Amino acid sequence: QVQLVESGGGLVQPGGSLRLSCAASGSIFGINVMGWYRQAPGKQRELVAVIIRGGSTNYADSVKGRFTISRDNAKNTVYLQMNSLKPEDTAVYLCNARKASVPYWGQGTQVTVSS
Repeated sequence: QVQLVESGGGLVQPGGSLRLSCAASGSIFGINVMGWYRQAPGKQRELVAVIIRGGSTNYADSVKGRFTISRDNAKNTVYLQMNSLKPEDTAVYLCNARKASVPYWGQGTQVTVSS
């Protein structure tokens, strides 16, 4: 089993920044993809960004140029740096890890962008 714990969410004004963290623990050997998804009220869960074990990244078009995903392998932690936040970025952000095609999810952290 893999446990994922997110942190770093909160309330921020439009144009502001936040950094989310996701710490993985448990049976982490063999995790090949980690990423962030988000779900806003009344909307489907959507991919925000992923990072593959080799370091390749992929982003949703809506966050390209504003968000950056990175990982610290020594700390088994993935980060999502979010800049130039917009009200439409408001959602619960969930960390995801994939191991042998099995997905694992964190509990989510709320990000609210509002003045």
